Amino acid sequence: MFIPQPLRTAWAKLAEPTLVRRSVVSVVLAFVLVWAVLLGYLFITYKQTIANEPGLQKYGDAVLASLANVSDPALAAAALASTDSWTNIRRRQIGVMPGTSLYQLADARGEPIYASPGWQTLPTRAHDGTITETLVSGQVHRIYAGHKARWVLTIADPKRSDAAFLSRNARSLVPYLLLAAPFVLIPVWLSVRNGLKPLQQLARRIAQRNTDDLQPVGFNARHRELKPLEQSLDTLLARMRQKVERERAFVQDAAHEIRTPLAVITAQAHVMARSQSEDERTQAQAHLEQAIARTSHLAQQLLDLAALDEAQRPAPRDLDVAQWLRAALAQAAPQAMAQQIELSLDAPDTLPARLDLPALESIVHNLIDNAVRYATAGGNVAVALRHDGALLHLVVQDDGPGIPVTERSRVFERFYRGVGHAANGSGLGLAIVRQAVRRMGGQVQVGEGLNGQGVGFFVSIPLPRSA
Repeated sequence: MFIPQPLRTAWAKLAEPTLVRRSVVSVVLAFVLVWAVLLGYLFITYKQTIANEPGLQKYGDAVLASLANVSDPALAAAALASTDSWTNIRRRQIGVMPGTSLYQLADARGEPIYASPGWQTLPTRAHDGTITETLVSGQVHRIYAGHKARWVLTIADPKRSDAAFLSRNARSLVPYLLLAAPFVLIPVWLSVRNGLKPLQQLARRIAQRNTDDLQPVGFNARHRELKPLEQSLDTLLARMRQKVERERAFVQDAAHEIRTPLAVITAQAHVMARSQSEDERTQAQAHLEQAIARTSHLAQQLLDLAALDEAQRPAPRDLDVAQWLRAALAQAAPQAMAQQIELSLDAPDTLPARLDLPALESIVHNLIDNAVRYATAGGNVAVALRHDGALLHLVVQDDGPGIPVTERSRVFERFYRGVGHAANGSGLGLAIVRQAVRRMGGQVQVGEGLNGQGVGFFVSIPLPRSA
């Protein structure tokens, strides 16, 4: 079946959820709930009235009282026949009660003097002054029996079923609710529509902003409900602004840092291509290899830092941190031995935990690499691992030249290398450590090294409860 595009568009727009429609539907559902509660209240009241104050009992007593002064049986029969006819006519006119009421009047000796047309002998006789129920002509009737000095009156009144009561009263409540609905729905619709106007104004202001504009919204919301939204937007924009500025500075610093080794590579390649001296070419090749290694190391650290900055994190892995740390130190041992640096480890035999392994690798490798790189020949690098149930503690200390106290607050900045160091570096190692620790929800601090010399890095990482 072909449906024109304008019709499909109009239908899609109509079917789109809106807050106004949702509020109106909520009010309609509230009306339905009110209707159901009122119907239930009427039904409970009806059942209590029948049980506690039976109207048939009062009616029968009133009819008997009206016949109390009539001594002639013919007059009593005529009076009851008139009552029978009048009540059933009104019964049919009102249309609330089902069927036809039946009457029987007898004298004090029990001789019948009047019976309604269609009266038949009741299966059971009701006791005087009580209301009983019995089946008459296939329908449940409520039976009244009472007597005075002269007359005995029996009334069989068809009982209205609960379903009939609920059906009639459910229909009777609908007009009242329909009459009240416009006076409730229209104000609700108008209030919701007008209440959403400030939100629509805020949306239009955001939509009109330039894509590069990360300044505060500046909406100055007057409504209390909109202030948290405006504050959240301003906070989000501030974070995005800081992130963009940080990334811009990072790109600029990375370009500046990578420019130096690239310039060295270019110069040394030029020397190797033009120089006639074998010694110069050999020296240029050595410098070229150093520059390439430095560039490769810088590129790898940039990739590591970018990976740690990503919002998506890998799933934690179960591992034995102590055994893994021993393997990491074994990888660093050749470099330490080449520089005559002694590596030591203080850790338990096993330490199972569930951790972010890539982040842990970044922390351990960079801290050990920094300690070995900047330590003096014949020095010591001590690594310690322990846990106290809730936290995993990693400590890397050395007895090298250390870091001045005035510079310790800046060592985690990107591309900051400090002064007075002979070793080459990119200035990204500790920045990677801090970012990895943050991703794991931990903390890293700079402290004293071994024997009052060097520097130490103290890492605390929270452990999952399952570990």
